[in-house]
Amino acid sequence: MTEPDSRVVSTLPAPSLVRLTHFIYLLHAFSILMGILGPALIITAFLTGWPSIIAVIINYVKRDEVRGTYLDSHFGWQIRTFWYTLLWLVIAAMLFATVIGIPLGYILLVGAGIWVTYRILRGWMALTDGKPMPV
Repeated sequence: MTEPDSRVVSTLPAPSLVRLTHFIYLLHAFSILMGILGPALIITAFLTGWPSIIAVIINYVKRDEVRGTYLDSHFGWQIRTFWYTLLWLVIAAMLFATVIGIPLGYILLVGAGIWVTYRILRGWMALTDGKPMPV
């Protein structure tokens, strides 16, 4: 016999946790919108804007409550999106430290902004359909 897959969803989440996950996506989306409409880039608004910071804190605080549900994959998706975005920002900042790297750093920032927008939209659409995110 084979071992059961530990990623298999064992229980349905409480409706309040589903609403909370929608709210977390809303906070991230609001940060992206601030980056699009404001003077900052999407990536910097996503990392430094209060909505995304609050969203990641909620992700960490409530993560134990969503274990064993498909929402756990969404929480992981949101947390990874935040930390990988920070990594791309650090790499871009290092590129900006050199004159030659400035164009590449700018391209990286714009590309990361598009990537963040894609991940938040993809995750939110999957949540709306009641589907987990890939690990």
